[in-house]
Amino acid sequence: LRGYIGMSNQQVKKLDNVLFSTGTVEFLDDGSFDSAPIYGIGAGYQFNEWFRADLTGEYRGKASFSALDRYDWNNDGVWDGTNQYTATKNEWLILANAYADLGTWWGITPYVGAGLGTANVTIGNFQDVNVPNNGVAYADSHSKWNFAWALHAGMGWAVTPAVTVDLGYRYVNLGDGTTGDIVTYTGVNNVNNPMKFEDLSSHDVHLGVRYAFQ
Repeated sequence: LRGYIGMSNQQVKKLDNVLFSTGTVEFLDDGSFDSAPIYGIGAGYQFNEWFRADLTGEYRGKASFSALDRYDWNNDGVWDGTNQYTATKNEWLILANAYADLGTWWGITPYVGAGLGTANVTIGNFQDVNVPNNGVAYADSHSKWNFAWALHAGMGWAVTPAVTVDLGYRYVNLGDGTTGDIVTYTGVNNVNNPMKFEDLSSHDVHLGVRYAFQ
């Protein structure tokens, strides 16, 4: 059995919207997330001194997001305004993981591993504030399930034969996220245009405890 807590450091490859194709959009700030906590539990099996596997379930807390662009809708070389985007993101993450333990020195066992699974990504509290033109748009929260995968590295310290303290690093790819349909503050929208958060990923650090039944 295992339990762990940690922190995420998340990225998005790019934002995309159907309206971006109608003009020129340049991101002045590609978008960044604040760090957020992660909480996980799992159960697995130690096959031998070199190989083990587990199934983990994890809640990844709300991370605040912001990005800034400017746009030229007429493609005439004159920037028409800016958009300041804000949102939050959180996930449920389920992974089946396999680990290779690389030997033990002074009670410390380094390991590497990989995992496959699924992530339920929720984008919420989305706002688009256009200061030059006094405009505000927003979108409802939206959740979607994605294929997810992870790479692990870390070390375990055997406190007792049954209890191991685990300090780990993980890279995880969470797939894409989308908002609900974006509408203006007046309720006007001529086309369905959710904002797409493409290729979400995270560099995570976690600290946990593993308990092995003897």
